[in-house]
Amino acid sequence: MSRDDETLRVYDARAAEYARVTHTDTPGPLLAAFITALPPGARVLDLGCGPGVDAGHMAAAGLVVEALDASAAMVAQARKRHGVAARQADFDDFVAEGHDGAYHGIWANFSLLHAPEASLPAYLAAIHDALRPGGQFHIAVKSGTGSRRDELGRIYTYYTPDGLATLLSNTGLKPLAHAAGREPGLDGKPADWIAIRATRA
Repeated sequence: MSRDDETLRVYDARAAEYARVTHTDTPGPLLAAFITALPPGARVLDLGCGPGVDAGHMAAAGLVVEALDASAAMVAQARKRHGVAARQADFDDFVAEGHDGAYHGIWANFSLLHAPEASLPAYLAAIHDALRPGGQFHIAVKSGTGSRRDELGRIYTYYTPDGLATLLSNTGLKPLAHAAGREPGLDGKPADWIAIRATRA
């Protein structure tokens, strides 16, 4: 199951703070590259949208944006963004609903890292099926190995660049671009991260 109650309690309690911490006036370079790779007016999904900052930037760029998050408080924040259709759902709900070829792009920025490692292949397979041929997929996770909780109580699964790329390739998602960095999150602790943009062949 993708829903971790302790993680959700953290996000429900700190949604407004998280919206302030993640606020940007313009899209960051990874989001800008994702938007550029899509056709005008593309239909996109922000999977695990948090407070909807990135979803808002995508909508402002003229994309048709749907957004999902398991946290009710995060969905409430995302609904404040003009042009964003946000609703509460977790990764298992997304798999169960089925979205065959519905999207030109799916953005999963620091969201799937909260899912159990054993569940990720099924989620990636559903993402593959939900993309149109040539569709774009962005995933960002924290770099490392294993699974553990941070000081706030959120559960994380960590990945190596090669391991994540292999998981994507195994589900028919072809990696196109890689990025890495280190920066603090909601807990204030600097952490290494990796991101991959892939396409459905």
